[in-house]
Amino acid sequence: MKLTIRNIAEIVGVSPSTVSKVMNNYSGVSDETRKAVMDVIKEKNYYPTYTARTLATKKSKLIGLIYAGKVNVDLTHPFFNQVVTSFKKAIGVMGYDIIMFSDEGFDHDNGSYLARCNYYHVEGCVIIAGDLIEKSIQELVESDIPCVGIDIELNGPKVSYVMTDNINLSTKVVQQLYLDGIRDIGYIGGLHDSAVASNRKKGFINTMNQLGMEINEDWMQYGDFYEESGYVAMKKILQKKPYPKAIFAIADLMAFGALKAIEEEGLRVPEDIRIIGCDDINACRYSDPKLSTVRQYKERLGKLAAHILNDLISGEKQIEPVLIDSKLIIRES
Repeated sequence: MKLTIRNIAEIVGVSPSTVSKVMNNYSGVSDETRKAVMDVIKEKNYYPTYTARTLATKKSKLIGLIYAGKVNVDLTHPFFNQVVTSFKKAIGVMGYDIIMFSDEGFDHDNGSYLARCNYYHVEGCVIIAGDLIEKSIQELVESDIPCVGIDIELNGPKVSYVMTDNINLSTKVVQQLYLDGIRDIGYIGGLHDSAVASNRKKGFINTMNQLGMEINEDWMQYGDFYEESGYVAMKKILQKKPYPKAIFAIADLMAFGALKAIEEEGLRVPEDIRIIGCDDINACRYSDPKLSTVRQYKERLGKLAAHILNDLISGEKQIEPVLIDSKLIIRES
């Protein structure tokens, strides 16, 4: 038989409310009674159920994890995997567990993220960037549930977000290629108009114009941040000459796809076309040639998101969005 608070109260000879006070470290209980209750709890190896704990403390200590958008990354994406791992470790130290919400079946059950959050009594949510954001995300961020976004701009009463300064990120790439004497630069961006994709494109175009370099529309192609789309985008760029002297792909995985397409055309990297990616995932160190890229500080993004969300849960009404810097990493490509 599973032990309950009532069973512990009967063993010790006190009321269930006294046992609850001891378990939640409330005052109004003598040291002798507190010790007697704790001795039984330890002896019986008792742990309160999740439901009982939530009812007693009014706190679930649960954080909802949402991959936003009808088009989104998944757990296998190396960049977001590292960011979420960092978030999970930091938020775990603060005493929270994570529950992951699926967007599958939304059209069938009329579900909403807000309804699910209320059902599970989550104390806050972390929302991971995606494309074609659902209306249910806006419903959630406009509620009184604290939310923090990672690589997604959010606005609401108890909301903030963290992301890399993506305009500055693209500026660093174009400036470096300019300093290397390269003027013919192609671009592989994101298919949809997310904050990340649009800001990286804005930074690229602004810096190209600022430095007086011509933008060739045939060299501007788009993908979904994965290898295959980078491969297809690069094939389109290579359909007619002249070729660009360098490619900036806004995700390392797309850069790997572009690298394969270039090599299939009998061209060499970096002798014929240089490639710079973005994210600095671990695979960059092992590609051939090793991929030059822009490092995003994945661990810092995750930690910042965790601390901001904890502060929002604790009552901080407004925390300004946080943009963090990036670092250009020059390798062999």
